[in-house]
Amino acid sequence: QVQLVESGGGLVQAGGSLRLSCAASGRTSSSLAMGWFRQAPGREREFVATINRSGDYTRYSDSMKGRFTISRDNAKNTAYLQMTSLKPDDTAVYYCAASNSYSRSTYTSRSGYNYWGQGTQVTVSS
Repeated sequence: QVQLVESGGGLVQAGGSLRLSCAASGRTSSSLAMGWFRQAPGREREFVATINRSGDYTRYSDSMKGRFTISRDNAKNTAYLQMTSLKPDDTAVYYCAASNSYSRSTYTSRSGYNYWGQGTQVTVSS
């Protein structure tokens, strides 16, 4: 079983930055593709970004492209989401997820992930 623990959320002003971390345990993270999703109040959980096992493939939601960067450090079993130029619309609970799949086409869908963290709140004030 894989456990994922997110950290790094908080309150930030519009235009600011935050870096989220996702620490994996139970299996080496290099055996898993990783992703970030977010869910705002009253809305569906939506895809943010994904990274493959080796870190040489990433993909982003169009609305986050250029502002968010996903990365990973397999030696630390940790994935990251660097968020810049934050907007009030980015306010949400951010979830880390891990996938056993080797199919990149599944990485943008919630159903493509086998393990989920508990989430970390990000609040962007205007």
